[in-house]
Amino acid sequence: MSEVVITKNNFSSEVLNSDKPVLLDFWATWCGPCKMLAPVLEEFAANHPEIKVGKVNVDEEDILAAQHGIMSIPSLVVYRDGKIADQTVGYMSLEKLEAFMQV
Repeated sequence: MSEVVITKNNFSSEVLNSDKPVLLDFWATWCGPCKMLAPVLEEFAANHPEIKVGKVNVDEEDILAAQHGIMSIPSLVVYRDGKIADQTVGYMSLEKLEAFMQV
């Protein structure tokens, strides 16, 4: 599955009401570590269709970022059954991401 752009308009349907776990990436175009993490997330999304990978641009979706208390990016937030299950900040390799997601 490819990555899904998450906005305040589709957050409820794509994240809260998702029938599978959701990995949200809070990122920005100007963020170096975010650019490094992007291909890792793309590969993760391709390898794990059982998990939805969502991208939240913090500059365009500042309300969602504020609601999640995002202070540093990249920030990854995991939703399971409509609730936050885990979160982490910073770059990580594919292996560390898979371990973090327990896949």
